Amino acid sequence: MTLFLILVIAAIVLGIIGAVAEGLFYLLVIGIVVLAAALVYLGMHLRRSGGQRTLR
Repeated sequence: MTLFLILVIAAIVLGIIGAVAEGLFYLLVIGIVVLAAALVYLGMHLRRSGGQRTLR
């Protein structure tokens, strides 16, 4: 789950820099790709550990 949060934060930072800085539109595109990868990772993580919760 930590990896997901790091990927989302990186995507947000890249997106902001890409949107604000002139000539760095490719960073916005990379941010969108990283966000999509983070969502795919989250989906795979939730599907894999969906019903296997242990009681403590």
